[in-house]
Amino acid sequence: MGEQGSDAASGEPKKAAKAVKAAKKAAVKRAGVKRAGVKKAAVKKAAVEKTDAKKTAAKKTAAKKTAAKKTAAKKTATEKTVPAAKNAAAKKTAAKKTAAKKTAAKKTAAKTATAKKTAAVAKAAVEQPQPQPQPAGKPESPAALVRRARRINRELAEVYPYAHPELDFENPFQLLVATVLSAQTTDLRVNQTTPTLFAKYPTPEDLAAANPEEVEEILRPCGFFRAKTKSVIGLSKGLVEQFGGEVPGRLDDLVKLPGVGRKTAFVVLGNAFGRPGITVDTHFQRLVRRWRWTAETDPDKIEAAVGALFPKSDWTDLSHHVIWHGRRMCHARKPACGVCPIAPLCPAYGEGETDPEKAKKLLKYEKGGFPGQRLKPPQAYLDAGGRPAPPLGAVSGT
Repeated sequence: MGEQGSDAASGEPKKAAKAVKAAKKAAVKRAGVKRAGVKKAAVKKAAVEKTDAKKTAAKKTAAKKTAAKKTAAKKTATEKTVPAAKNAAAKKTAAKKTAAKKTAAKKTAAKTATAKKTAAVAKAAVEQPQPQPQPAGKPESPAALVRRARRINRELAEVYPYAHPELDFENPFQLLVATVLSAQTTDLRVNQTTPTLFAKYPTPEDLAAANPEEVEEILRPCGFFRAKTKSVIGLSKGLVEQFGGEVPGRLDDLVKLPGVGRKTAFVVLGNAFGRPGITVDTHFQRLVRRWRWTAETDPDKIEAAVGALFPKSDWTDLSHHVIWHGRRMCHARKPACGVCPIAPLCPAYGEGETDPEKAKKLLKYEKGGFPGQRLKPPQAYLDAGGRPAPPLGAVSGT
């Protein structure tokens, strides 16, 4: 028993040592496991970081490549644009030079044409030949001439809506006598003279029986008073003897009377009887040739040529429009081109004063602020700002 107790006592320390040793092994084992876990975690972390680094590098490389491509594209576009811009600029410069050359050529041609036209006008003023139309480029077709002529008449109708015969009269007899007296003088002078004549000889019968010397004295201010006295007394006798003292309303009858031609007859027919006719006086002849409506110089041929351009119903008013324009703006020596309403339609534009301010000073009668030619003008003329003519002996603004 004593020996068994001794063995038991000696076995306790061995068990304790084994337990300690086992505990150490377990501790070492746990430490190894822990180190292994830490190492694996570190390896795993390193691997992740390495992968992220590769991805970042790949992204940077891709970005650099993209930037390089964009830069190359911009450079290419710039290289393409610069030559195009240079070409466009060169073309624009060439176009400007071409336009400048054309403009210079046009100006030179215009100056040459103006110089030629001026020389022709100066020569005409010296030599005084009958005006003839000058060729200007492509000839005008008959249809184009008709259109231009009618447009001119329409324009003039707007400028002179109050146009009327500028002789004072109260009946066909007075108009007939006044028209005969208007040859080689102004309508103003006739209008200042006829009141005395008609006051003393109001009818064809009275004038047919008049003393020629007394009539001559009355008509002296009209010029050519002896020849005119013979004409008015002779036509008065013709009216009494052939037409019962009445003015006939037919062309063929009127031209049979002394001193009465086609021009006078058409004035009477158009304004006393309302029958269309073209009055070819000096103003009418001058303007229709200046406008190149005709090259004719004979009044009868001018009448036929111009009449063919217009409806017959327009003839009387057309005559007034043309004559009024010739008296107020389109003067023989110095037309007021600068204020002319038909300048764009006129082939003779530039023969007169083209400066508007200077041209205004050339206007006559109501267009220039002066009295008209009739002592008793129509109300429409007065409403438009026209003024009556002064009586004989007073100063007029013609």
